[in-house]
Amino acid sequence: MKYIQKQKAVLVLQDGTAYYGNAAGKIGTATGEICFNTGMTGYQEIFTDPSYLGQIMLTTNAHIGNYGIKNEEVESESVKISALVCKNFSIPYSRTSADKSIQKYFEEEAIVGICDVDTRAIVRHIRSKGAMNAIISSEELDVEVLKKKLAEVPSMDGLELASHVSTKVAYTYGDENAALRVSVLDLGIKKNILRCLAERGVYLKVFPYDTTAEELKAWNPDGIFLSNGPGDPAAMTGVIEEVKKIVAGDLPVFGICLGHQAIGLAMGLTTAKMHNGHRGINHPVQNLETGKGEITSQNHGFVVNMEEAKAHADIEVTHVHLNDGTLAGMRLKSKNIFSVQFHPESSPGPHDSRYLFDQFIKNLSTVKHIQTA
Repeated sequence: MKYIQKQKAVLVLQDGTAYYGNAAGKIGTATGEICFNTGMTGYQEIFTDPSYLGQIMLTTNAHIGNYGIKNEEVESESVKISALVCKNFSIPYSRTSADKSIQKYFEEEAIVGICDVDTRAIVRHIRSKGAMNAIISSEELDVEVLKKKLAEVPSMDGLELASHVSTKVAYTYGDENAALRVSVLDLGIKKNILRCLAERGVYLKVFPYDTTAEELKAWNPDGIFLSNGPGDPAAMTGVIEEVKKIVAGDLPVFGICLGHQAIGLAMGLTTAKMHNGHRGINHPVQNLETGKGEITSQNHGFVVNMEEAKAHADIEVTHVHLNDGTLAGMRLKSKNIFSVQFHPESSPGPHDSRYLFDQFIKNLSTVKHIQTA
């Protein structure tokens, strides 16, 4: 196994704090909002999750790259994180079925990283100060020069990013002879969401983020799915207007993460940027309808206002995050519409919430039965 020669690198946070380590991946400079993920496995799925566009990923697990990279274990067609911060960047890997090392992968995907830093100290700093922009460089180590570059990076607050990761052309997925059809509004969808729906007997057509409600319905679907994705949900003004039309219709709707937030905004609720956000595969959520606790996979930096949801006459809060009491799920009382602020398709991750896909299928089947009876 070939080892790269260590080259110095530096991470500079927006508040001026600097951390020195060694280069990982491509030699270069990268910027974004720094956030941390507490998952102990699944780094490749994290890297390729479209919801992480524009973010520098700080991993709390000590070893990243230790089981290598497998080409098929991706959630999109490319790496979406802006850069990586980790403790141990493990180039040798243990899994015999892996296709390549993380170093080769990052070089192919042009991803900059920094390793051999005290990730625990950085996480504690971010937890205290909140999510902020950062810059990593292995080609320029002058902190003052990097601060000037960092000052030009826009805040995630108010940033629309779904358009950068959504499909440009509509496409179909699954068995065209399936009993059910669903139109998917792609705001940055993960591949495993499509797999979870297709394996439950759904034929899907995935549409670009700026597709109108009329176009989604013109495919004659039995329901509509609103996907996850990156950025500030309130900045998607055009999407929200179309979601208002979708919500006003009669089709069953299921929204995940950004799709959940879009439903909230369409219902007149507000969203807010969180101090740190929730990112990991071990977040506890309580289902208020069953009373059961669920371990969930989460990845979001914005949240729908809980008090507004509770006060809304047509909204029932169905799930709550047990760490901080934030809104984790809701449904409309007058419609076949529900949404969650976590990932039931989590791959890899807990399967506690896969029943939500079954619930959506039940809603689709009930409506279809009524329509064809």
